[in-house]
Amino acid sequence: MGQFSISDLEQLSGIKAHTIRMWEQRYGILQPVRTATNIRTYCDDDLRRLLNVATMCARGHRISRVAQLNPDELNQAVISSHDDAHDYCQQVNSLLAAMLEMDERRLCFLLDSAIKELGFEEAILQVAYPFLQRIGVLWQAGSVNPAQEHLVTNLLRQKMMVAIDSLPPVQPAQARRWVLFLPEGEMHELALLFMNYALRFRGQHVLYLGQNLPVKDLRSVCETYNPHALCTVMTALPERDQVQDYIEQIHTLCPEVMLYLYGPLAQQESLRLPPNTVRMRLITDFLALAGRLCTCPQELVAS
Repeated sequence: MGQFSISDLEQLSGIKAHTIRMWEQRYGILQPVRTATNIRTYCDDDLRRLLNVATMCARGHRISRVAQLNPDELNQAVISSHDDAHDYCQQVNSLLAAMLEMDERRLCFLLDSAIKELGFEEAILQVAYPFLQRIGVLWQAGSVNPAQEHLVTNLLRQKMMVAIDSLPPVQPAQARRWVLFLPEGEMHELALLFMNYALRFRGQHVLYLGQNLPVKDLRSVCETYNPHALCTVMTALPERDQVQDYIEQIHTLCPEVMLYLYGPLAQQESLRLPPNTVRMRLITDFLALAGRLCTCPQELVAS
């Protein structure tokens, strides 16, 4: 697993490097090793402990007491302590620590608590999304393995499916109709699922086609379903140099339908967007669009 510098720990935990050094020197909460050039490096166990210690200190516990807890006692103390529903940073830290421990029970408890206190949409925006961003940093550092990532992704997917299923049905003839899909081979589904929830919550009708849709199938979908809009998320596919062709293919197949694009690959500055095509840089841009369409049903325009 990866090695962390003190600046990595600062970025991942939100604790200043000066404070980390002080806790290390006074209380021995971390056990760094030194490189051949005498630079401190920290392991995964150090990161897990720091995240838990930071969570407890943020909830008013004294560092001198927290430092005396062994790893099992510290984990239990974090689970048992009272959660502030609006202390997003510490909730993310708690989720990270639980993920690194592969503690599914604790992950579920933390996610369910956030959803109960904040509401589903706010919990995803304020807690789940920052959590996923931190996981991305850990992945780059080589400190998240595929099993840990899959655990988190599948739990979040499960929460989203439950939330979607709990919404009242919408009649397609009485609502704006959307087709949501991912490009062929694309499997990163969480953002699309969240869009599905957001649209349905706002009274839109969604034909959710999910992962790995061959682009040629869109023509028959549009002819049969007659959607007002298509929306796709491009995270890993198509290949970067094929994105322009992919967008033009969709426009050729469904020229009269609005197309909304989201994801890292959609943000290339060199892309030439066909008519009726809009890219969204942030998920909040999509939510603003969905909210306005909810109150302005006669127009289908982007934020």
